[in-house]
Amino acid sequence: MAEAYIIDAVRTPVGRRGGGLSAVHPADLGAHALRALMDRTGIDPAAVEDVVFGCLDTVGPQAGDIARTAWLAAGLPEQVPGVTIDRQCGSSQQAVHFAAQGVLSGTQDLVVAGGVQNMSQIPISFSMEAAQPLGLPRSPYAGSKGWAARYGDQTISQFNGAEMIAAQWGISRETMEEFAYTSHQRALRAIDNGHFTRETAPLEGVEHDEGPRRDTTLEKMSGLKTLVEGGRLTAALASQISDGSAALLIASERAVRDHGLTPRARIHHLSVRGEDPVKMLSAPIPATAYAMKKTGMSIHDVDVVEINEAFASVPLAWLKETGYDPAKTNPNGGALALGHPLGATGARLMTTLLGELERTGGRYGLQTMCEGGGQANVTMIERWS
Repeated sequence: MAEAYIIDAVRTPVGRRGGGLSAVHPADLGAHALRALMDRTGIDPAAVEDVVFGCLDTVGPQAGDIARTAWLAAGLPEQVPGVTIDRQCGSSQQAVHFAAQGVLSGTQDLVVAGGVQNMSQIPISFSMEAAQPLGLPRSPYAGSKGWAARYGDQTISQFNGAEMIAAQWGISRETMEEFAYTSHQRALRAIDNGHFTRETAPLEGVEHDEGPRRDTTLEKMSGLKTLVEGGRLTAALASQISDGSAALLIASERAVRDHGLTPRARIHHLSVRGEDPVKMLSAPIPATAYAMKKTGMSIHDVDVVEINEAFASVPLAWLKETGYDPAKTNPNGGALALGHPLGATGARLMTTLLGELERTGGRYGLQTMCEGGGQANVTMIERWS
């Protein structure tokens, strides 16, 4: 059976909105991770067969197939193509899937996967806003007869979905604030202890993730207004708006042999599932159950989990359903502290998961994240070196 290996993975620091990376052109932001990846692997860039990048709101400087633009902006060979994909917040995790599937199919040997997003320049959902001057509705669902027949006029929003999850799983604001505080503390500890040093390529004088707050307290969190009137979630319980990029090199057994590469991990499992698009953010729960069934494993066989902290209610509901160990879930903090540069987050999570497996000596790592449309990818890797 064919195998797909992760040779290396690298990311930029995650910049805070308006922070040190905010003025960097998205193509240059992506190019930085790509150049760093080529330098670290020592691979001949001309041997790469495709560049698969995730990115949302592909307008303005993020338009025009930024996977291709970033590769060229990095000064890398023109004969290497690129493709940009959108599976919402899971876009660069899906990029890893497509890259690995190309290798597993035997049609490709070396593929770069990753993602980029500059949310300081292109705000979240800006592509929806851009439709309004054309007289088109902002919502992608408005005006669809098929959608209306199936889901009516229910409010479709990530904020509404996060609130629905908190209510369904009985997760209090206080519990979510404790989780968010822990996320910041873990992220700060990881930075201070150098856990991110190997995976991060400094850029524009930014050496560390800018999101984690040393002055965060539970008292400060308790004083914030809720995002939705009568709700439980506040800005402290939602992922931070951020800028960043990440990239991984995926290789076949033949490429490993022919190019003298040393794998860091083997792709063990790839899957993606969908659920209620109105609730939107709960799909990691059934997606994880599906992955465990497909692999014949128990969640407790997994040594480390990275689940995106889009909102605090999402990983907390997942923990309640799976019974997994909270101490091994996002052990270096998550998006509540580190930020969520939409199209890059999937690759950033995989980069951090790989490093944590190596640091702790774990064997299996699992990554999952909620995505627009009620979807969730699950990727499992096995540490190899």
